[in-house]
Amino acid sequence: MKRLTNKVALVTGGSRGIGAAIVKRLAEEGANVAFTYVSAAEKAQAVVKEVEALGVKGLAIAADNEKPEAVIAAVDKTAATFGRIDILVNSAGIWIAKPFEEHVLEDFDRLVAVNVRAVYVASQAVLRHMPEGGRIVTIGSNLAERVFAPGMTLYSMTKSALIGFTKGLARDLGSKKITVNLVQPGATTTDMNPVDGPHSDFVRSFMAIPEYGEPAGIAAVVALLASEEGRSFTGTEVTVDGGLNA
Repeated sequence: MKRLTNKVALVTGGSRGIGAAIVKRLAEEGANVAFTYVSAAEKAQAVVKEVEALGVKGLAIAADNEKPEAVIAAVDKTAATFGRIDILVNSAGIWIAKPFEEHVLEDFDRLVAVNVRAVYVASQAVLRHMPEGGRIVTIGSNLAERVFAPGMTLYSMTKSALIGFTKGLARDLGSKKITVNLVQPGATTTDMNPVDGPHSDFVRSFMAIPEYGEPAGIAAVVALLASEEGRSFTGTEVTVDGGLNA
């Protein structure tokens, strides 16, 4: 049985990696899905075709999460196309890792803009179009709670900010029965983070189960949180990292 039949979802950063897996899983569950991308137009259209092959509607929207006006426009375009937005998944994010003393202010500004500010902007904008019982799910990182190696200070800072945001927003929206949750992946196999990458053995050495996760596993958690079965999850973090943070 499809758990999200006739629902409307918007996924930011949905053309590749974990975001694309989330788009496809929500579509498999019966939702019509819009998603944003920055520059990979061909990949985005390929995802749309996969979505529509499942018998639901797909919509790719070019939008850079570093630009607040683009985020708001993507939210409004989704609502104008489908009539409402039942599910928002804040998946877009960027990674900049280097020794702290080598960071420049631009790194700080970009990380905060994409990983934190865009989540705030999208979550606030979507409320104009989200009915009672809606779902907001943000993709964070297990590095919000455990920084196991140097070079990740600013990235971890932005991801830890999402914990407080999630808890506060869950309280603010509880009266509308809108749930707000944070999924915190660990090492997950994508083209940007291959399982056989130069640092993969080092990362696995910290894990209780030393295996990289799959994007489909993260998408499955998001689908649960977006469904009726997930109605009692709110203001919480779900960490999917093979026990690295255990």
